[in-house]
Amino acid sequence: MSTAYLNGAFRPLSETRVSVMDRGFLFGDGVYEVIPVYGGRLFRLTHHLKRLQDSLDSVRIANPLSTDAWETMLSELVGCNGGGDQAVYLQVTRGVAPKRDHAFPENTSPTLFAMSTPMAASVDIQGVAGTAAITLPDIRWKLCNIKAITLLPNVLLRQQAIDREGAEAILIKDGFAIEGAASNIFIVKNGLLITPANGPALLPGITRDLILELAARDAIPFREADISEAALFDADEIWLTSSTREISPVIRLDDRRISGGAPGPLWRRMIGLYQDYKTAVRNGEAR
Repeated sequence: MSTAYLNGAFRPLSETRVSVMDRGFLFGDGVYEVIPVYGGRLFRLTHHLKRLQDSLDSVRIANPLSTDAWETMLSELVGCNGGGDQAVYLQVTRGVAPKRDHAFPENTSPTLFAMSTPMAASVDIQGVAGTAAITLPDIRWKLCNIKAITLLPNVLLRQQAIDREGAEAILIKDGFAIEGAASNIFIVKNGLLITPANGPALLPGITRDLILELAARDAIPFREADISEAALFDADEIWLTSSTREISPVIRLDDRRISGGAPGPLWRRMIGLYQDYKTAVRNGEAR
C-alpha cells in the first residue's frame, strides 16, 4: 500500500484526507513539484526545491520546511515506498481557512502533501518510436513560470491532443512556440539545439536545464532563443522534456512528419548522455 505524507505525518495514501475548506481545493491556491527518484535517490533535489521556493515566494505562501527538513521527509517517503525508481509529487497550499474568501486569510498554516508512485521503466533508446504532437493557441495565464496547481487550461489543452491521437499540445503564442501543455520544447536545426529562454511565459524546467548542462559539457551547440511557428515546423528534430517524460522525440506534428518519421541523431546522442547521468545518480556520483 502506498504511503503519503500530510502535515507532519506519514500514513497510507488511501487514508489521507484534506479539508474541503483547504484553499487548494476551493481556489487552486497552491504550488507543486514533481521529483524523479532513481535508485532511491532524489534527482536534482536542490534545483527542485529552488523552483518550489520561487513559486512559493511568487504566490506569497510561507515555505513550511527548511531545505534539510524537505530532504529528510522526502527521503523517508521514498524509503516508505520501497526505494528504486519513483516519481514524488509534493503540493503546498495556503491552507485551511474558516470561510471561502478570495482575500488571503490570516493565521493559517500551509497544507503540505506528498506522495510517491512507481516510475516507468528506463528508456530503451533503440526501441523508442517517437511521439505525435499538435499545435494549439496558448490559452493560459501570464505567469506560467509559477508551478501552480491551477492546471485546468493545461488539462484542456492536453486532452485536445489526446482526442486527436497525440501525446502533447505544443502551445503557440503571438506566432511563437512556447512550451508543451506539460513539457518544455527543444528543436534542432542544422545541428544547433534551440529552446526558448526562461521567462514568465513558460515553466523553468529542471530537465530542460540539465539538457543544456549536458550539451555544454559534451560540446553540443545550443542557443536559448524564440522559436517561431514556422521554425517549429521546419525543424530537423523536436523534443518534449519533463521530469517524468525525460526527453521525448516528436516524429509527427499536426499532419507533418518530423525527422523523417523517426527519432533524430541528436536526440539519440542526448538521450544517451541523459541515461548516463541517471546512472551516475543511482550510483551516488551525481544528484
